[in-house]
Amino acid sequence: MGSCLSAESRSPRPGSPSSPHLANMKRRNSRKVLGSRNSSFDYRKEEPLHRIPGRLFLNGYNDVASLFTQQGKKGTNQDAMIIWENFGSRTDTVFCGVFDGHGPYGHMVAKRVRDHLPLKLNAHWEVSKSGEDALREINLNTAGSMNSEQTSFLTADEESRASVDLEETEKYPEIFQTLKESFLKAFKVMDRDLRTHASIDCFCSGTTAVTLVKQGPHIVIGNVGDSRAVLGTRDKDNSLIAVQLTVDLKPNLPAEAERIRKYKGRVFALKDEPEVARVWLPNSNAPGLAMARAFGDFCLKDFGLISVPEISYWHVSEKDEFIILATDGIWDVLSNKEVVDIVASCRARTSAARALVETAVRAWRYKYPTSKVDDCAVVCLFFDSTSNNLSTVSNANAKVQPVSMDQVENENEKDNNINVLTSVDRSGTVGSGKVVPGGNEDLDLDVDVDLDCSKEEEMNSEIGTDWSALEGVSRVNTLFNLPRFDPGK
Repeated sequence: MGSCLSAESRSPRPGSPSSPHLANMKRRNSRKVLGSRNSSFDYRKEEPLHRIPGRLFLNGYNDVASLFTQQGKKGTNQDAMIIWENFGSRTDTVFCGVFDGHGPYGHMVAKRVRDHLPLKLNAHWEVSKSGEDALREINLNTAGSMNSEQTSFLTADEESRASVDLEETEKYPEIFQTLKESFLKAFKVMDRDLRTHASIDCFCSGTTAVTLVKQGPHIVIGNVGDSRAVLGTRDKDNSLIAVQLTVDLKPNLPAEAERIRKYKGRVFALKDEPEVARVWLPNSNAPGLAMARAFGDFCLKDFGLISVPEISYWHVSEKDEFIILATDGIWDVLSNKEVVDIVASCRARTSAARALVETAVRAWRYKYPTSKVDDCAVVCLFFDSTSNNLSTVSNANAKVQPVSMDQVENENEKDNNINVLTSVDRSGTVGSGKVVPGGNEDLDLDVDVDLDCSKEEEMNSEIGTDWSALEGVSRVNTLFNLPRFDPGK
């Protein structure tokens, strides 16, 4: 949200007209993909997705994670999230992800990636056991001229294979290399499917994705865009610390800016947002995307924007307690340490994600009273079910699982909370770049604050209204000197 300055929102520079060049590009792109097939690989049908046990994508929790999203004040909630236990029918494996859509159809892109990227990742992971020959049919045709993304994927594949016999085989376990290749290929096929999708216009719409697979003590993360993964762990003095596991892939990073300019894209910030670098077309002041990598956004894919994920690995130790995946609506107003402290201080892990979202919303209103609150989505994945500082869930069944796709869509609308705005106005936001300097030092979160979220955990509805979490949030608000929380408003 707020990551793309399209013609629907405002002109990139005062007095500049909407771009006819962009419209012409879109018409050419539409003709090029007409009649294309979504994919040559036979993936599972999407109809039974909501019936898969252990797969959660609405506000709720299970015995290893909690997740929560809340609509901001910019229009439709464009954030999506997922937690999938027993991923790929592997009892010790979990898939998690959050997705931050942007552009006119960003909410549709985010949900599409949420639903289909895990399937593609699992499919590539499965066939990788049989050798690379089985994957030839789903590789892109690289003959002829290639754009920046195709070249980047080739480079990533070559680097991946070249490192198998060298550094990575010595430094990392075998599962890392297997999943790294699976992530790269799944992201490639996912982006291609979006390009040729018949009912979702991804020309000026897209999404971020920060995703992970945890199998036993091994965690492999695939990331595009500026959503973030942060670890809560203990140092040698047993103090809680935050470790950022991903890099926010924004145009202000030197390597990202160099690649974009190499392919004739432009990178600069607007005068009224000097801290937010954006990506622009070579001959038009559009679309102004505030990230260097994303799914979709095909108007920029020939000019340096790519969907190649950054892949990282983490080995879980006894000191590690949880991982937080969140969209930039959280990170724009809270530091990594503040986020980790909030989650760790909430005694009921069932309410941790909601407590974090509600605290971020209050921080938005306090720190940026004239800006529109951004959408927020959070997944909290916990490692140790016997952790002393977080109470465990009493049963292994996931709380909140819809029974039909119609109900899913209806419940999503309910989850958008109150005071829903139907406007698609993207202006007036803080932007997806750096938080305004000096913002976080106003927030001094006490590590020892007691968020007693364990009381009254009864869910008030099928979509998981947990008012005990909101009581805990009210206590955090006292630390920030924020207005008192009133659940009736």
